[in-house]
Amino acid sequence: MKNVLLALLAVALVATAACKKIDKLLTFYIEDSQNIRIARNSVIGVLPPIPVAVTTRSNEKFSNEGTQADLVKDVSLDKLTLTITDPNNANFNFLESIAIYISTDANDRVPLASLSNVPRNQAVIELQPSGTKLDKYLKADSYTLTTEAKIRETVTQDISVRTDSRFKVTADPL
Repeated sequence: MKNVLLALLAVALVATAACKKIDKLLTFYIEDSQNIRIARNSVIGVLPPIPVAVTTRSNEKFSNEGTQADLVKDVSLDKLTLTITDPNNANFNFLESIAIYISTDANDRVPLASLSNVPRNQAVIELQPSGTKLDKYLKADSYTLTTEAKIRETVTQDISVRTDSRFKVTADPL
């Protein structure tokens, strides 16, 4: 009886390890960049939402990874970084907090990533992913990113910010 239990345990461990290896083989990353412009004279308080439409080209990206949209079983945000690209000497001192949402229409907006206490003197910040399941958003032809922010200092010049996102995608085998 003890040998049978040990054998079952060994089979379970091997199966678990095999499943993890298969998932790892079927997991890939999709990276994307978008630009956001923050207008000068944005005053202390809440910045009006800034929507950015994104064309996904997901079918092409899935095909490049040897899969297709209907086989994608799990998509999550792995990383989201904001970088000030212009002016060169600017930093995020003006920003108190930021949240970015993703939607395919007005009725399905969900949190993507946020940062509640933006550090000072930084031109690059990394937001915390929300953990939201994002399958339908990356499988869609397009989605909208909406930025909401609280401003701690008046913005005296236009600021260009690049968002670099990396999505972790896991698919079933063909």
